[in-house]
Amino acid sequence: MTKTSKLGTALVTGASSGIGATYAERLARRGYDLVLVARDEDRLKTAAERLARETGVKADVLRADLTQRADIALVDRRLREDDTITLFVNNAGIGPTGPLLQSDIDYLDRMVDLNVLAANRLAVAAAQAFVARGSGSIINTASVVALWPHAFSGTYSASKAFVLTLTESLAAELVDTGVRIQAVLPGLTRTEIFDRVGGSFDNMDPNMVMNVGDLVDAALAGFDQGELVTIPSLSDKSLYEALEAARGELRPHLSLSKPAARYGVADASANAA
Repeated sequence: MTKTSKLGTALVTGASSGIGATYAERLARRGYDLVLVARDEDRLKTAAERLARETGVKADVLRADLTQRADIALVDRRLREDDTITLFVNNAGIGPTGPLLQSDIDYLDRMVDLNVLAANRLAVAAAQAFVARGSGSIINTASVVALWPHAFSGTYSASKAFVLTLTESLAAELVDTGVRIQAVLPGLTRTEIFDRVGGSFDNMDPNMVMNVGDLVDAALAGFDQGELVTIPSLSDKSLYEALEAARGELRPHLSLSKPAARYGVADASANAA
């Protein structure tokens, strides 16, 4: 009989392939029990059986299509009711099929449902559950396009900017609660996501494409180091720190009682009065 892990259970969405499957393997080898979530139940069962056999952890399967609200609710309930869960890897997502103006609008709606609605609902559910327990960790999969929106399809970039902003905002609320949160910003990563949307890595600069194992290993190293935002390919951390410093300098100017003088609006308002 498999014993409950001392580390607790990691619930991983998008766990049937790519980044999610790699997180599941790495976390199992660290000693976490698992709850694997994705649409492909057969593939999940195969992975769960293999990881349980190879690592000795307990690996459960929760079949869910996170574009469907009823299935999102199932995962929400598991996060709230299963007090063995100590880590939530909020990873499920889909990528673009091409430029925004050439995309199918219904597909974009599915992307928003999965990348934004489901990601938000489950991150908040996990945060609320973990705060009530006094401990827990959340890893949100965002993307470097959150910082580079003009380089990729707009809806996808915006969805990943949402995940980054959500993580930063939640982090402020989670101070002194015993709950940790991290946003991981992958660049181009060699996974099935490109195959699923009809793309290919063949015409891409190989120096820009990271292997998924390297990505997850770096992301977990950033997690171990307590990083709020982890960009696995970023060697010079001071570059991101400079961006944050610039944002800090901007903040005192973002909300004031008068329009900036450069718009000439304040004087006009005073004259009208």
